Amino acid sequence: MASFACTNPTFNPAFTSSSSSSKPSSKSSFLSFLNTTSIPISLKLSKSYSHNFQRSLVVDNVLKTTDSSQTSVLTSKDLETLSSISTPTILVSEKLGEAGLEVLRSFGNVECLYDLSPDELNSKISSFDALIVRSGTKVTRQVFEAAKGRLKVVGRAGVGIDNVDLQAATEFGCLVVNAPTANTVAAAEHGIALLAAMARNVAQADASMKAGKWQRSKYVGVSLVGKTLAVMGFGKVGSEVARRAKGLGMNVIAHDPYAPADRARAVGVDLVSFDQAISTADFISLHMPLTPTTSKVFNDETFSKMKKGVRIVNVARGGVIDEDALVRALDSGIVAQAALDVFTEEPPPKDSKLVQHENVTVTPHLGASTKEAQEGVAIEIAEAVVGALKGELSATAVNAPMVAPEVMLELAPYVVLAEKLGRLAVQLVAGGKGIKSVKVVYSSARDPDDLDTRLLRAMITKGIIEPISASFVNLVNADFTAKQKGLRITEERIVVADSSPEFPVHSIQVQISNVDSKFASAVSENGNISIEGKVKYGIPHLTSVGSFGVDVSLEGNLILCRQVDQPGMIGRVGKILGENNVNVSFMSVGRTVRRTRAIMAIGVDEEPNSVTLRKIGEVSAIEEFVFLKL
Repeated sequence: MASFACTNPTFNPAFTSSSSSSKPSSKSSFLSFLNTTSIPISLKLSKSYSHNFQRSLVVDNVLKTTDSSQTSVLTSKDLETLSSISTPTILVSEKLGEAGLEVLRSFGNVECLYDLSPDELNSKISSFDALIVRSGTKVTRQVFEAAKGRLKVVGRAGVGIDNVDLQAATEFGCLVVNAPTANTVAAAEHGIALLAAMARNVAQADASMKAGKWQRSKYVGVSLVGKTLAVMGFGKVGSEVARRAKGLGMNVIAHDPYAPADRARAVGVDLVSFDQAISTADFISLHMPLTPTTSKVFNDETFSKMKKGVRIVNVARGGVIDEDALVRALDSGIVAQAALDVFTEEPPPKDSKLVQHENVTVTPHLGASTKEAQEGVAIEIAEAVVGALKGELSATAVNAPMVAPEVMLELAPYVVLAEKLGRLAVQLVAGGKGIKSVKVVYSSARDPDDLDTRLLRAMITKGIIEPISASFVNLVNADFTAKQKGLRITEERIVVADSSPEFPVHSIQVQISNVDSKFASAVSENGNISIEGKVKYGIPHLTSVGSFGVDVSLEGNLILCRQVDQPGMIGRVGKILGENNVNVSFMSVGRTVRRTRAIMAIGVDEEPNSVTLRKIGEVSAIEEFVFLKL
């Protein structure tokens, strides 16, 4: 059974937990509810739909009668229509390797129409069941609207899906799949090629010679052997870069909160914190995804922490670097050289100061551009699209499938709580060891067998993984993605007597074990980072941090402070926030023993700047604090 739904749910405060018992009177009203609340919507294909699901639709249409007693007969025109669409039709809008095209042709009718304008794509898309693109084709909401429900699968031949409107795809019942693994080696090799070319000024020397010059003294390079390379993001590509750099005699360190320490040790790599990585490296190679957390993470502040003369390679995503800040760092000498394959805007402007900088080596997004990688990506995406058209659920699906409407309706507010608890928990982890084990404890008045936690577990996984990962987590791939990240998630269900069985969940607790915490007070007596939340009046609330009870709405952002329990603390911190134009939406104080230690949880609408946070930290009674994004 194939099913499709949306990701990234947000919660409408108007929907309260007390309304979860209300059932929609029809499918349309249920979809209307989901659209207004932005909770994952779902469209399900019947069990009879496989690769010839279109045949079912036609039979439904042509077997119409004017009277229930009449027998319908297929006309020759009906049969011709049925025959023409019983085999899926697949549009390939950008060049795809022949091996991939053969996989597609063995299953359906394939049309390769390259360089289509947006209007041309919109005019043709209603004739296709599947669309395969690379990075050049923009699959917008208008494309899905023009498809009129015919388009069932979009395949992105590559990793990034920035050019596909996922929300629109889900709303129109279209599954989106990508090909995340086939270009790993090619990207790693290109990273190493840029590393060596930059160190030895290959591109600049080549241009100089072709201009008729002989400038040996100008292009003296630096050696790689014995130098420290920081690999920022120790996933598939990052680990392959590390292996090759070790072969060049480099000392390799890495930062990645998900990388298992044993896998890093097997390569001879030490996992370190972000600040330690950038402050000790001679070379920095970027392999992190572009997420809200990593957007422009390399900026004036981070460049200022680096060793003077550091060299940077980026074959990941352009947006992780503030390009104007990089130009300033190059001009000041903090960054000696940069080698870039990706840019915030592609292609970059012709007058880009970064591209034209004499100490920058650039290539036009060639990371995956080898013959072998192109063929591998072609086969991987072709197999994913064919599987989806057959009704199979792909591990590379990037938008979530369906859960039963009645389950979704009841769990709606808890879905939001689950994801936000995951997001909070991962931000409390200090780098170095990597996250391996997460335990989720559900308390409920219901029998443990009467609680479907698949969606909640998936959303907790999503909250933990997505903020600092390129992975898109949903009900289909949550367990697969967690396993791929080396993340083991266990669940425990506790029956509580003081809660009503009318509500499916009383509370959700997330525990992360065997890690260090940025906020020591979040560590419970068993040594785990522990946070717990509940839904109150339809709004997710944080109700405990470590051993401290709090009560703060999980809206906006959050500041947690551990302080000496004394009068005036709320006023002092509130005054600092107010003077810096940060609006406080909610505040709660929890303590274990009176006049000893307390946790103050502050909900804020805006993100405080570094000056504001520093002022909070300078309050003498505050022993530690952390800012968390929701």
